[in-house]
Amino acid sequence: MEIEFTDNNIKCREMIESAGIAWLHEACGEVEEQTKRNYKRASGGTAGSFRYKVDEASLTGYVGSDHENAIWEEYGTGEYALNGDGRKSGWWIKVGSGKNQIPRAVAEKYRWVKVRKDKNGNLTYVFTKGKKPRRPFFKAFSSLKGAIRRRAEEILGEIG
Repeated sequence: MEIEFTDNNIKCREMIESAGIAWLHEACGEVEEQTKRNYKRASGGTAGSFRYKVDEASLTGYVGSDHENAIWEEYGTGEYALNGDGRKSGWWIKVGSGKNQIPRAVAEKYRWVKVRKDKNGNLTYVFTKGKKPRRPFFKAFSSLKGAIRRRAEEILGEIG
């Protein structure tokens, strides 16, 4: 009796890869959306800046933001920095539209304890001790981790 061997290696790999890619898109999309929902003002520029990307060749998913404020929201700044490694004793922030400046509309919205004004009464500098971390991304991932894992098991369990 002769036994015939059929090599389904390539087909199996393709099925696993396809399922993995589908799962990555689903998981990253969920984390992106939950992160956006975790912001106080969902219409704000930082919340809306979150995106996800899946590198199908390496089966790797990324979720993040290129908005400068996103890192401050996540880890805090100054005396409130998450790991205690922020600047101490506070600092002055220039009011304006340039790099490392706070926009005038934002500066005027908050009640700063210390401010500097020009001769016309316009804010020129505001004093801060930092920003507390809100952790919107960490909270999103933490809250979804179990569901993401179960969904991976479900999707991969449907193979074959």
